[in-house]
Amino acid sequence: MKKRKSSFEEYLRKENLSDNTVEAYLWTVEYFNSHYESLCKENLLAYKGYLTEYFKPKTANLRIQAMNKYLAFVGKESLRIKSVKVQQKTFLENVISNADYLFLKECLKKDGNYEWYFVVWFLGATGARIGELIKIKIEHVRCGYLDVYGKGGKLRRLYIPKMLREETLEWLAKVDRSSGYLFLNRYGERISTRGISHQLKAFATEYGLDPKVVYPHSFRHRYAKNFLERFNDIALLADLMGHESIETTRIYLRRTAGEQQSIVDEVVTW
Repeated sequence: MKKRKSSFEEYLRKENLSDNTVEAYLWTVEYFNSHYESLCKENLLAYKGYLTEYFKPKTANLRIQAMNKYLAFVGKESLRIKSVKVQQKTFLENVISNADYLFLKECLKKDGNYEWYFVVWFLGATGARIGELIKIKIEHVRCGYLDVYGKGGKLRRLYIPKMLREETLEWLAKVDRSSGYLFLNRYGERISTRGISHQLKAFATEYGLDPKVVYPHSFRHRYAKNFLERFNDIALLADLMGHESIETTRIYLRRTAGEQQSIVDEVVTW
């Protein structure tokens, strides 16, 4: 089993999947193999039923994708299972407002938490995924971008805006750092994605913000919303976000649930 797991990991790595995706796929297959006696259609459908009952469609589909990838690896593609249908919402959920994003930045800077001030700013001003953020080096800040390779070896350039670059380099000069990963933990090693998520929740509580909207991907959503409000070019945004289809990007044309409520409160007075 260990040998097969190692081979499956190599198979996934060759497809240029992110570290987080590889880990999620390996965990899913390990879970299935430890809870179901054999890899057959009956057990796969039972697993899908379990996922549908206990998890949101997005999570269920991620695990179904993992199993389908594994089926391809072991030569049993005929057993593939269909993904769970996702009901498209007419609004965005749990996205930090621009006011709360700016408030969080201001609080962190005022309290001297400069590293976390820049973590939040980089998330909100680059549209970086959490796995991409931790790969940013000081050298990337100097040149103004980081090249990210996604699915199928597709290249996306993650741009670091001028204002952010300049203030980051000023801060780095003060703390006497000139190379290596930009965001480090207390041991001087590259910070983990889990460490960032955990600390953002702690800051949300400390500053009286809703923890449900303070998480890494929320700032990526905020980046997209802000970009379209300032520069209404959805095709460009799709490229900047690394979306394979412009249809994925169209969700940012929708209002958040909070924005919809405010508009209804103001408009509907009859």
